[in-house]
Amino acid sequence: MGFDTILVANRGEIALRIIATLRQQGYRSVAVYSEADRDAPHVAAADRAVCLGPADSARSYLDGAAIIAAARRTGAGAVHPGYGFLSENADFAASCAEAGLVFIGPDPQAIRIMGDKARARAAMEAAGVACLPGDAGADQRPEALARAAGGIGYPVMLKAAAGGGGKGMRLVQRAEDFAPALALARSEAEAAFGSGHMLIERALVAPRHVEVQILADRHGTVLYLGERDCSVQRRHQKVLEEAPAPGLSAELRARMGAMAVQAAGAVDYVGAGTVEFLLTSSGEFFFLEMNTRLQVEHPVTEMVTGIDLVDWQIRIAQGEALAMAQADLAPRGWAIEARLYAEDPAGGFLPSSGPVLRLELPQGAGLRCDMGVAEGGEVTPHYDPMLGKIIAHGASRDEARRRLLAALRALVLFGPVTNQGFLIRALEHPAFAAGAVATDFIPRHLAPPEARAAPEPENVALAAALLFTAVAEAEEPRLSRPAHYLFDGPGGPMPVVVRRRESGLCVDCGGQSHRFAALRHDGRHWQGEAGGERLAGAALLRGGTEIWLARDGQILHLADRAGGAGAMTGGGDAGALRAPMHGRVVALALAEGAPVRRDQPLLVLEAMKMQHSLRAAAEGVLARLLVAEGDQVAAGQLLAEITTEPATDPATESSTESSTETGTESSTETGTESSAETGTESSTETGTEPATETGTEARTGELP
Repeated sequence: MGFDTILVANRGEIALRIIATLRQQGYRSVAVYSEADRDAPHVAAADRAVCLGPADSARSYLDGAAIIAAARRTGAGAVHPGYGFLSENADFAASCAEAGLVFIGPDPQAIRIMGDKARARAAMEAAGVACLPGDAGADQRPEALARAAGGIGYPVMLKAAAGGGGKGMRLVQRAEDFAPALALARSEAEAAFGSGHMLIERALVAPRHVEVQILADRHGTVLYLGERDCSVQRRHQKVLEEAPAPGLSAELRARMGAMAVQAAGAVDYVGAGTVEFLLTSSGEFFFLEMNTRLQVEHPVTEMVTGIDLVDWQIRIAQGEALAMAQADLAPRGWAIEARLYAEDPAGGFLPSSGPVLRLELPQGAGLRCDMGVAEGGEVTPHYDPMLGKIIAHGASRDEARRRLLAALRALVLFGPVTNQGFLIRALEHPAFAAGAVATDFIPRHLAPPEARAAPEPENVALAAALLFTAVAEAEEPRLSRPAHYLFDGPGGPMPVVVRRRESGLCVDCGGQSHRFAALRHDGRHWQGEAGGERLAGAALLRGGTEIWLARDGQILHLADRAGGAGAMTGGGDAGALRAPMHGRVVALALAEGAPVRRDQPLLVLEAMKMQHSLRAAAEGVLARLLVAEGDQVAAGQLLAEITTEPATDPATESSTESSTETGTESSTETGTESSAETGTESSTETGTEPATETGTEARTGELP
């Protein structure tokens, strides 16, 4: 069973995290990558790297035969799957064993049982583990499932039996909503897992999501390493995780740990795994699922226990017995993790992609940054939008929270839009600070998602002053005359005038005058004075007309239309449907010539393994459909056009045309396209959070 070279069958931050432990423990590492990841950080970090194939996951990271061939080619004796992709694929685990490779994870049979929600539910019920009232879906006809839901009582949760991570999950509040929710959930499940088998469970109202980390060796020892609270979620996708869970009594903590050990023992589990529960306010808890792999949030457990879970996964795979006792595993301090996603909270959390122009990670006591991207790299639309995690440890929960807040405020990432500001808002909220967390935290306290409001005038003024400074260094005449800028921003066009004065720069913006003195920029950071206060920060200037500015965790990106950089958002009207991101058209709802209602779904776009239903922002007729199913589209690409003008008769046509020529048309062209571009359906646990029609973290398969 011995081995000294391990192939890491994954990408991004988890591949880097595993490689770090391999290097520390003296193992040789082998990375695999797709053609899209040729220059990714995990490829450079490994001792050897093998290309699996194209960007498409099915022909690269999900190609088990190619991964096994890469292991044989490089002399690897074991495969670590990380999480997502093939980490919970029992057939892949069995294929590794047949090829003489050690699969660093549980045995295939345990994966098969726990990977199928219906089988897992049956096994847990047989073992005496409390489960929610539900139906395993023996009869998969829609009418039979609808009857089962009625028998359980609404609200119910539809779940894909073959997977998790929010894919194929829908909360159904009323009987009349069941049929469309089933169709959408089943479609997602078939696309993600190759199986549309659905089960139904009673939906709890605002429970907590608490999971227990377990370790089990091949000598009969099963331990629980404390619990994590993962209740702060957005459409079943975890956002903040912490260990230990706030507010649990010692007795409840012990009962949940014992139940997790009981669940693992029922399937002869070996290795690291997580048993997830839903916890009610009355202290009842119910089995949700078991993840037969490492979790995204494993760092918080490592920080409060001092145990390297990847190291112990490898030790157990080598046949080593656990060297600690349950009594030795009391948590030390508190740890909180924030997941950094390339997504736009103000745009319905649509995923974002593009080059990483600047990345500066925070540093300090008790901080850990597990990042899968690097400056100069690319966030592609092919994979999960999670860029990495920022984790903070402290002696108390509030110390960990403050450290994490400071770290997020210090983080600088220019390029793709991220949820950085949203994470800061969540951590700052009084309810989170008080430990009052539940699965409705985000819809209750942070919904609707923050609108992309106009930036503060002083930040716009500072951006203009920095651009002026950069251009003035190259163009001496600019020093003697005012510079006029017209920035495109979320609040509309923003005219700015910069004038040179003996004391520095005077900037007129938003009806206010701002003065900056001793302003300098070295290409990465700026410093200056305003109102007698010393200021400093990070900024990126491009071409004298475009700027990214970081201020206290907020990222401002402005382009100067007057300077020739072009508008940040294209012109158009409510009848233009454009792609809000790179992706693939997977379904069309209407044909050309069909009547269109406002908010009616027009097509489904798949991006970063999530499906988004794009809807019409105006009523009219579908005049042109410019894409077909299967087409790859780019962000901003025109997908369809809706004729929105009302029908006119000859008697009124001339007057209508005249008003259009005198300015009516131009007013229609301003500021309406974005609603067509980002119009998406809503689906959340509580039905209140505006969101894309996805509910997914379909990325690399991570479960909530």
